[in-house]
Amino acid sequence: MKETYSYSAGIEIKYRCGVLVVGGGPAGVMAAVSAAREGADVILAERFGRVGGMMTVGNVGPLLGETCRGTLADEFIARMRKLDGDPELHRTRNGLEQPVDREVAGHVLTEMLKEAGVKLLLTAAFADVMKDGSGRVSGCIFTSQQGLFGVGADITVDCTGDGAVAAAAGAAYGIGIEEIEAGGSYEPGEDNIGSLQPMTLEFTLCGVDDSVAISAWGGTDPVVIPSGEFAGMQYRELCKMKNREGELPENISIVRLHRTGRPGEMNVNATQANGFDPFDPGALGEAEALLSEQIGICVDFLRKYIPGYENCRVKSSADTVGIRESRRISGIERVTDADLEEGRHRDDAVVHDAWFLIDIHNPKGAGQAEGHAHDAKAYDIPYGALVPAGTDGLLVAGRCISGTHRAHASYRVMIICMATGEAAGVAAAIASATGSEPADIRPADVRAILTSRGVEL
Repeated sequence: MKETYSYSAGIEIKYRCGVLVVGGGPAGVMAAVSAAREGADVILAERFGRVGGMMTVGNVGPLLGETCRGTLADEFIARMRKLDGDPELHRTRNGLEQPVDREVAGHVLTEMLKEAGVKLLLTAAFADVMKDGSGRVSGCIFTSQQGLFGVGADITVDCTGDGAVAAAAGAAYGIGIEEIEAGGSYEPGEDNIGSLQPMTLEFTLCGVDDSVAISAWGGTDPVVIPSGEFAGMQYRELCKMKNREGELPENISIVRLHRTGRPGEMNVNATQANGFDPFDPGALGEAEALLSEQIGICVDFLRKYIPGYENCRVKSSADTVGIRESRRISGIERVTDADLEEGRHRDDAVVHDAWFLIDIHNPKGAGQAEGHAHDAKAYDIPYGALVPAGTDGLLVAGRCISGTHRAHASYRVMIICMATGEAAGVAAAIASATGSEPADIRPADVRAILTSRGVEL
């Protein structure tokens, strides 16, 4: 029997706005800026002490994914590159890899919010939804150093990544291979947790000798070790060999090395924690401890075997566990496997020509779930994938939009998430200004505003 404690309290509605965006990651910042540029009164609430999500506190780089030209993501990248000295770009099987410096990115994102007139609430963690008498979402409750407080809103946009707002509102969602019905309870088990992509702590190395150091974008990259004990051997094969021999953890068979555009630095995507519940604080604590330990193991591997890394050290690492996959909110439309495989284009698209690999990091072990990342054709994301089914007053953006497990493995990357945020911000501004429900907004109206901005839909 679960121990419970009941209490009641009057919670001050501290702020009111037209559009409330919950979550200040890449999707959330773009949603907030987008809605504000359409004249909406916007509040952005972020649980950490800075905006940027995985781009900043998550230490994730490079930016991956592609969409059509003219989006806010393009503006953000141009502004970031101007401040960061136009770092060299590399095109790999991942597509164009855009280096990102977490300090520069955080500055530019904050600047865009300020210019747009967005009110920013930091260290404001989502706690629950507020609903009116009809059951419509009317804002959210947050926790802070001052206790609980409420923010009332005409329209709320869930950019939490985990779909926390939509789930609290009773929306249906998928997690792994399991589907949770509207209002249904979630119980972690092998079927759902065991099919989620693993968690990661990304980190950045300095002290790398660029004159000889290799980079490696993934487990199928055929890059060759140039010198030393394993000269001429493919780097991916050495990683697999050291995994079998126990020098790399059993669920790490590739140590991905991405150039940052700065001399002597590499961003590393390698650590992997499988089978942890992404919603359980205790499980996240255990995962963080495991991943931190794996950072040292990966660094030792690079120093010992890979030329150019002999004197490398960790410059920075993620401030929070990176979660690739959790809830996928069920919308009035969804992105499907066939959309990616066939390159489906749609008249109701609000994100056009989205592209990234179907990149399913193995939920049960090392490497890829399907042997390797599979290619996709450029596809469209419909407006309905941003609208939770049967839930009024709410939109979603980022990796928690409506789609299949395999489709999510493509659209979860940051540039595509930013595009969904921009579209959700436009729709939220329209709904707030007209007193409409998101489900009643015509995709053509969202598309018209995006097109007027120069987005090539």
